[in-house]
This record gives sequence, C-alpha cells and structure tokens, in this order.
Amino acid sequence: MGHGAVKNMKNGESDLDDICVAGITPFTTIDFPGRLAGVFYLQGCPWRCLYCYNSEFWPLPQAGRSIEIEKILEFLNARKGHLDGIVFSGGEPTLHEHLPVWMRAVKAFGFEVGLHTGGMDPDRLEQVIPLCGWVGMDIKAPFRLYEKVTRVAGSGFLARRSAELLLASGISYEFRTTYHSGVLSEDDVHEMARELASMGCRYYTLQMFRAEHCPDKDLRESAVPSVGISVQLRKTLQALFSNFKVRE
Repeated sequence: MGHGAVKNMKNGESDLDDICVAGITPFTTIDFPGRLAGVFYLQGCPWRCLYCYNSEFWPLPQAGRSIEIEKILEFLNARKGHLDGIVFSGGEPTLHEHLPVWMRAVKAFGFEVGLHTGGMDPDRLEQVIPLCGWVGMDIKAPFRLYEKVTRVAGSGFLARRSAELLLASGISYEFRTTYHSGVLSEDDVHEMARELASMGCRYYTLQMFRAEHCPDKDLRESAVPSVGISVQLRKTLQALFSNFKVRE
C-alpha cells in the first residue's frame, strides 16, 4: 500500500495528518508480545506519573514535535515483510481523535496493531479495541490511590472503566505496574492485585522502576538497583494470576 492508497481511504488523508507521531522505534521484540514490531510514540499526556520514563512526550501536540506524514508512510512501506506489527504508544495514544483512522491505515499496510495505554479515555479505548491485536495497559496503583501517582483527579475512575472494557473485550492484553517502594508499598500492590484478580485479570506483570529518563529527581536518587519485591508478595501474586511475571 502506498501514499495514493492512503489518500483514497474513507476518512481521507487529512485525518492521517491530524495525529502527532513524535518518535519511532524501528524495531522491537518486547513491546508487542510474540511479534516483531515498530513503535509510534504519540505526543501528549495530561497525567504526570512520578516514575514516567517517557515524560518527553507529556506536552500536548501543539507544543511538541511531529514526524512528517511522508516519512511515516515511507517507514511503513519499507518495513512491509520485515515487521509483524506497529504499536501505538506515547504519551497517551487515546487522546488523539484520529487514532482509529491511523490504526486502520496501519492495518491496510498489512501490519497488526498493538496499543500501549494508561486507560485515561475509556470511550476511545472502546472504539479502537476491535482494531487491535493486543493491548498493554498500565495500572498505576489501587484505583482509590490513582491520584497519588498520576496527580490528576478522577484518574482512578477512568482507569477502572478502561480495565473493565479491556477485560470484557476478549482481546489479548497485559496489565502491568511499575514498582518503586517510594511510590507504592507492598500492601498497595497486594490491594491492586486483588482488585484486578476480582475483575477477571489473568495476565499481570510487575515491572521494576528504571531511573533513566525519570523526571522526578527524588525518585531517581532513591532508586536502589536490583531491589525487587519480597518473596511473600511474589508468591501471593503468582497465586492470584495464572500468568504473572516480574520484569526487572
């Protein structure tokens, strides 16, 4: 599929222009399970998670930078036959009204679609789930404590609704939580895990905090390499989820 075919899509080329791809990872084996993929990072995120390692994508699109559509189309054409899928990450992809248009364009090139989301827009998530082959959703904290991490009121309600939609969809997914003992206690993790398990979650990953690119100076300086969770918490999580792992 080339640029001309994209122009003739139902929603038109103008919709393809109305999305801000601020960065591209040309090849990854870890961002779309079981697939070789590229990643499109979309600009803009209103949440201010303390441990975020993609904070460069926080500013809204008008304050950010974007890659020209011709470059994106060239990338997709060049990767046909070499990549299985394209992951939309960020930032927060579901902020973008024309995310479904772009997902359909990527599928028209022959790629599967993956999505990384924090779940802050359940309505758009519901709209794009049918276009995705897999969704990775970040779970920040027990839903009642979301504001402690995101620093945005009402974020826990939105995240819970998104998690419910994702679980009800039947699509392949992973819920994952970034763990830093200065942000969440092990009791918090246990509470969060019980909530997710009661909702029907089976796939859950606890990923250890990474100091690089973290915007919070205190968190960076308090990070202790290779310090994970207790043996007891690990056993508890393994019992709650049929597919649980720790990502160091």
